[in-house]
Amino acid sequence: MKIAAFLLILISCCAAGQTKKAACSAPEFRQFDFWVGDWDLSWPGQNGQPEQHGHNRIERELGDCVIHENFSDEANPPFQGTSLSVFNPKLGKWQQTWTDNQGAYLDFVGEFKDGQMALAREFTSDGKRVLQRMVYKNIKPDSLDWSWERSDNGGATWNVVWPIHYQRKRSATKDPISHVN
Repeated sequence: MKIAAFLLILISCCAAGQTKKAACSAPEFRQFDFWVGDWDLSWPGQNGQPEQHGHNRIERELGDCVIHENFSDEANPPFQGTSLSVFNPKLGKWQQTWTDNQGAYLDFVGEFKDGQMALAREFTSDGKRVLQRMVYKNIKPDSLDWSWERSDNGGATWNVVWPIHYQRKRSATKDPISHVN
């Protein structure tokens, strides 16, 4: 009797583990695969400054359910940040949380649509509603463009605040990820 109960518990635990793994392997969980990898970054300097550079390492973690980003620029001292992104099946959308070494905490919600990933957030600044979004576009196996954008008119128009070009680092041990949604 005790052995039968133990086997029933063991089978239930194994089945539950398989269900969780299957949930994170649904096609929607692969929509951010284009971003996974090691990247060299470049963006225009501001106010006549030279082009700026940085690095970003994006990995799948926690049973391929979470996308983990580690960003650093080449300034002295460097601007560094990290984000966690997950697909939320209940919302049918991606959620991302960003934190950095300047004390920021930002949360975004968005989706992959028309060949682009767009994640947005809303906040209040000086009593006014402001929208911010990140757009991942021009996605190719070895490159993509990312832009930080702002709208002060409810999304009618968007201003690019920070455009970044991503170039995949070449690895002698790994082939670049060629999966693009």
